[in-house]
Amino acid sequence: MGAAGRDFHNFNIYFRNNPQYHVVAFTATQIPGIAGRKYPKELAGKYYPKGIPIYPEEKLTELIKKYKIDEVVFSYSDVSHEEVMHKASTVLAAGADFKLLGPKSTMLKSKKTVIAICAVRTGAGKSPTSRKVCMLLKDKGYKVVVVRHPMPYGNLKKQICQRFASFKDLEKYNCSIEEREEYESHISNGFVVYAGVDYEKILRKAEKEADIIVWDGGNNDFPFIKPDLLIVVADARRAGHEIRYHPGETNLRMADVLIINKIDRASPEDVKLIEKNIKETNPDAKVIHANLVLTVENSETIKSKRVLVVEDGPTLTHGGLATGAAFFVARENGARKIVDPRKHAIGSIKEVFKTFTHLDKVLPAMGYSKRQIKELEQTINSADCDLVIIGTPIDLRSLLKINKPAVRVRYELQEIGKLRIEDVLKDLKYI
Repeated sequence: MGAAGRDFHNFNIYFRNNPQYHVVAFTATQIPGIAGRKYPKELAGKYYPKGIPIYPEEKLTELIKKYKIDEVVFSYSDVSHEEVMHKASTVLAAGADFKLLGPKSTMLKSKKTVIAICAVRTGAGKSPTSRKVCMLLKDKGYKVVVVRHPMPYGNLKKQICQRFASFKDLEKYNCSIEEREEYESHISNGFVVYAGVDYEKILRKAEKEADIIVWDGGNNDFPFIKPDLLIVVADARRAGHEIRYHPGETNLRMADVLIINKIDRASPEDVKLIEKNIKETNPDAKVIHANLVLTVENSETIKSKRVLVVEDGPTLTHGGLATGAAFFVARENGARKIVDPRKHAIGSIKEVFKTFTHLDKVLPAMGYSKRQIKELEQTINSADCDLVIIGTPIDLRSLLKINKPAVRVRYELQEIGKLRIEDVLKDLKYI
C-alpha cells in the first residue's frame, strides 16, 4: 500500500529479489494519477517479467480476496495512528496479515557521511532546514550532494535515477510543481540533487561526487539511507501531532536533534507540550528552538487589496494545515480581503476542495501533472482579486501565466535559542 515513494523503495530493498515472496500488486493513494500504471519490469526484477500492476487503494479488500493475499505491507506516510489502524482492520477483516517495515529492513548503508533531515508532519519546515544544513557544510568546504525523497509521478522507466544540476534538468525530466519546489532552491545554491525510484543506484552515484550526503526527506517519512546524524523538525503550530502520526513518531523517537519550528506563531503552551513529548519519548535528543522567518517582495502593495492566497499543496492537503506562509503575510500586511478560491476552482482543483474540506481561505498549489498545472493557472486567473500572494517554495510565475499582479513569499529557518544547527554539525565526529 503506497503513494509512489516509500512503497517502491520497500519493494526494491525487501521484496524485489526475495524468492520467498510474490508481490501481486501495489495500491495507490494520496497522489492523483498514480493508480492504473504498472511498476515496470525494468524496476521489478527477474521475478516479475510483466511488471506489477498498481491499483487504487479502494480496491484493497477486493484484491485481497481475489488473489488470496497473505500479507499487506503499509508503505506511505503522514497518516494518523488511528487511520493506520483503520487500514489494518480492513486488511485483517479481509483475511490477510498487516505489516510495517522498519529502518533495519529498508535503510541503505552509505560509504559517506549522511545527514538526514526529516519531520513529524508534512510542512513542518524540512526544506529550509535542509537548505541551511547544506549551506553550512558548503561554507566549511565540503562537497555536498542532496538525495531527495522520491516523487516519481511520471514515467517510472525514465525516473529510475535522476540527477539535477541545472534548471534545464527540471525540463529534461518534465518535473511537477512538487518536484520543482524541492529541487530548485538546492540547484540555485549550487548543489546537485539526486532522486528517482531505485535508491541503491541513486546512492552509489551520489557517493561518487560527495563528501557528505544530505538526505532531504519527504512528508514525515524516515530516511531511506542510514544517517550518521538525524535532524527532525516538529511544528509548533501542530503541537501533539509529533506523537499522533505515522511515521512521524518514529522520526521523533530516532532523532539525534529535534527542531521545534514556528515558535513565534504558536502559544507557549503548545511549545511546552512538544517539549514534554520529546522528553518522554526521546530524552537524549538535542533540542533547537526556531522560527520560520517570512519575507515578501513589495509588501506595501498588499495593504487594502483583495488578495488570492496560494500555498504549498502538500502542506495543506495531507499535511492538514488550513493556512500557510502566504496567509500570514496577507493578514500581517493589511490585506482588505482574502478571496475565497473555492468558487473559482476548476477541474481537479475543485476536487481537491471536495476532498480536503478544512480548506477555504487558501488555494493549494497542486501540480502533479501538466493538466493539473493548467487547471491551477485557470483557477488563479479566474479569481476576482487585485493581487496574488504566492507562498510556495518556488516562484509560480515562472511556470504559470498569471493575468494579475503577484508577489512571492520566502521563508527561512532562524534558530532563536542557544543551541544552533552549526553547533550540532561541529559535534558530528564523522566530518
